[in-house]
Amino acid sequence: MDDLASLIAGFQVALSWHNIGFMAVGVILGIIVGVLPGLGGPNGVAILLPLTFGMDPTSAIILLSSIYWGALFGGAITSILFNIPGEAWSVATTFDGYPMAVQGKAAEALTAAFTASFIGALSGVVLITFVAPLVAQFALKFGPAEFFAVFLLTFCSFIGMGRENRAKIIASLCIGFLLAAVGLDSISGDLRMTFGSTELMRGFDFLIVVIGLFGVSEILLTVEEGLVFKGKQARIDLMVVLRTWAGLLRYWATLLRSAVVGMWMGVTPGGAIAASFMGYGLAKRFSKHGKNFGKGEIEGVLAPETAAHAAGTSALLPMLALGIPGSATAAVLLGGLLVWGLQPGPMLFVEQKEFVWGLIASMYLGNLAGLIIVLATVPLFAAIMRIPFSFVAPVILIVCAIGAYTISNSIFDIWLMLIFGVVGYVFKKLDYPLAPMILALVLGDRAEDAFRQALLGSGGSLGIFWANGLVTTLVVLALLLLCWGPASDAIAALRGRGRSDIEPAEAAR
Repeated sequence: MDDLASLIAGFQVALSWHNIGFMAVGVILGIIVGVLPGLGGPNGVAILLPLTFGMDPTSAIILLSSIYWGALFGGAITSILFNIPGEAWSVATTFDGYPMAVQGKAAEALTAAFTASFIGALSGVVLITFVAPLVAQFALKFGPAEFFAVFLLTFCSFIGMGRENRAKIIASLCIGFLLAAVGLDSISGDLRMTFGSTELMRGFDFLIVVIGLFGVSEILLTVEEGLVFKGKQARIDLMVVLRTWAGLLRYWATLLRSAVVGMWMGVTPGGAIAASFMGYGLAKRFSKHGKNFGKGEIEGVLAPETAAHAAGTSALLPMLALGIPGSATAAVLLGGLLVWGLQPGPMLFVEQKEFVWGLIASMYLGNLAGLIIVLATVPLFAAIMRIPFSFVAPVILIVCAIGAYTISNSIFDIWLMLIFGVVGYVFKKLDYPLAPMILALVLGDRAEDAFRQALLGSGGSLGIFWANGLVTTLVVLALLLLCWGPASDAIAALRGRGRSDIEPAEAAR
């Protein structure tokens, strides 16, 4: 009851006129940040953070968190319309979102993505509201071994539950791991596979690779097909939005499963990127329409968006309750709290109760405001689909180049973007999945660091990975998911062989 009363008091703080104004401005800025490839939520929040130092801490954190909510929504826009992930966690959204746009279903895809984003973020806020004290005890149990087990679970689920050729999935993963290893070794300090190049010392930036693999490669494919923007016949109206909402009820199990996966990955923290891929993989495996994934299945949009936004929001929980940021954006917000003289942790809920519950209340309101704003501007974004692609393609290429350059202010990154564009084109022509390579590139070095730190702490003993119930459960679950696909395929093959043996016998009768 005390928490409920505190939440009501928090709504009174968040609903003041100036905080509502900051909320709306933050959401709009966040949408712009999310749309622009290479900028991203963490960068947008970091750029605007100095402007808030003179503000009241509650208003400042509401503004910055609203930028985050807007970026969460905005990342899906270019992913669906142009196959260019505006945010790292929007990669999985491109798999079915862009094919839907090509089929003239841009409105349905955008509406589904925005609604799933709202549901996922709302589930994360509910988790923060009611589970903060419990999370403090749970998250403290995670060490390097547990973090590696989480990453292992993500990789194994992608291999075992993927429907593509598993040899191609493993090959794509290996290439991603190889790319992730380039640069400075964070543990030993040694340079790996830089070949004397100073530019490669910092490794391959994820966003540069993604912009090339998805954005530039799609332009190359479209040029090959004759510069036709196949989604230009999209039509948007209120009835499309309402009809899409009505149809979402049948996917309640996917939404619930993805929200749970996202909240768990956000708190542990596994991250929004891993959550989006895992949510997509689980939906693809358990869906009745799994064979249609990658061809424009709305469930393939709902699952990654729900999981990613549940994880992104839930990542704020350990930051508030423990002072441990669960994501890059949470780390930036943590720096802001320290600048404002606030120390995140269990005592924050006691000493700064008005601030904490005002922030939590603003999360509910900010997500609702974000949903309303993005839905109101759906026609604006979908109208881009009617512009001839011969005009749009050069603009997209310029935006991609600007996004790649601004990450490190390096011309070399533009060349890398173009190289990975060619790589993405070749992968698509040879029917190799891009998602495993992206997943390994993002999480490969983090998984390696966690693995090596665990072994250093155990003196080289692999027993650290079944030293307690938590890490053992995660490792066993990862191995089960790894074997799930091959085992189910073998069972299906045996059943098919049995039927083929029965049919000739019946025919002989």
